[in-house]
Amino acid sequence: MGVEAVFPTPHTHLSNSHAANPSHQRNNTRVPRPDKDPAISTDAIFGNLTRIRNVILPATARTRLNTGRGLLGGFVVVHLVFLVFAASLSLRGEAFSDTFIYRDWAMAGFNDANLTGGPSPWVYPILALIPMAIAGAAGPGPFFFLWVLMTTLLNAWALLKLTDRGRNHQAIPAGWWWLVFTFLMGWLGFARVDGLTAPLVLVALAYGVGRPFIASILLAIGTWVKVWPAAIMLALFAVVKNRILVVLAGIATSAVVVALAAAVGSVPKLLNFLTQQGDRGMQLEATFTTPWLWLSVLNIGDSRMYMNTDINSMQVDGPGTALMSVLMQPLLILAALLVAGLTFWALHNGNQRSGGVDRTELLLAGALTLATAFVVFNKVGSPQFMVWLAPAVAVGLAHSWREWRVPATMLIVIAVATFFIYPLFYDALSHNNPWMALVLTIRNVLLVVLFLWSVRRLYSLGKKVPAATPALKES
Repeated sequence: MGVEAVFPTPHTHLSNSHAANPSHQRNNTRVPRPDKDPAISTDAIFGNLTRIRNVILPATARTRLNTGRGLLGGFVVVHLVFLVFAASLSLRGEAFSDTFIYRDWAMAGFNDANLTGGPSPWVYPILALIPMAIAGAAGPGPFFFLWVLMTTLLNAWALLKLTDRGRNHQAIPAGWWWLVFTFLMGWLGFARVDGLTAPLVLVALAYGVGRPFIASILLAIGTWVKVWPAAIMLALFAVVKNRILVVLAGIATSAVVVALAAAVGSVPKLLNFLTQQGDRGMQLEATFTTPWLWLSVLNIGDSRMYMNTDINSMQVDGPGTALMSVLMQPLLILAALLVAGLTFWALHNGNQRSGGVDRTELLLAGALTLATAFVVFNKVGSPQFMVWLAPAVAVGLAHSWREWRVPATMLIVIAVATFFIYPLFYDALSHNNPWMALVLTIRNVLLVVLFLWSVRRLYSLGKKVPAATPALKES
């Protein structure tokens, strides 16, 4: 499914100066521009996708979908699917996936002494426990429904901010992309903590360089829920003019978190999330686990899959996995620092040229690159990590559809592959099924390609020379 398969046809227009000069316009269409963007080389592919879309969706349907009301309808339909399913399970006193664990933690008062086993609630930063407590306020019965409802409300906020309450017509396709991705990721976005942080990060990126203090507060809150938004904050710090605002927002938010921890007597456990998972091995789905995945599938070198019950994670063990597990943390830190350095370089080098660099575009490119680095160089590699990549792409599509359609399409394919991995065929994968190992391998290769594309995009932003004539722009 191509990303343009559900969106109204993007059309191009010229600047007013070109429209006022027809001969100039004709000449501009005949003479190749030396500054032509490499992304335009994909025009033929996306043109074919658009033609397929036009066959599937009539023009009247496309017109209706490309409105705020049409997008609202899509949001309601998508989220009703998950809310109805959550309600049906909650009425039977059940939960789903990781929400079983969250519910147990909430019912135990987040006290390890009240738990009979399994992972500790302090594997997460302290603010992650707040939505769990809210969902458990009415008891175990409605926990799952309330959890999905909270995710729905946050997704609504993200969509409203992304599209300026439906008033930004150019952002409507980006909103549809966000909905399609959310639907394809399924319960990985609705039954995990990650699903709460993704819309928070999207809103922060929408505020972006224009409101860095607000953006930084949201990212700091997200970091104290699940660590990955710290990567986006690093990108924000790299590109904004007044970096002290980013620092102050982070310090202020963290001070409130420490005060909250002190009020509930949890200061000694405040940083447990940094050490609770430090000794875990290579998770089955992690990108760097792929060689040992195939060694296990082919029964070579005593490689095997096993369940780590302490943290409820399927892992792979084999020759060299212990060393690789130790190396992953420094590799992740090194990758993050190199990407941050590349972002700083792109800003500095771009500003050396006439017109400077588009700080918003640089923020989004840096955010996607850092988020992808956090996935690719992570020894955990849980399938829900894919939701980390969507916020930067969604805001990027709203900012410049043409520039972001390639990673958007890759991420849709990644979401489809992830859906096959979990929840459809995870059991088969964990029992050495070669076909599911192939699907996972393809997904992991796409993640590496997405990371390399993002790095190249950052580099091109730093090297790009502004065009002498206005470039074509898609609406």
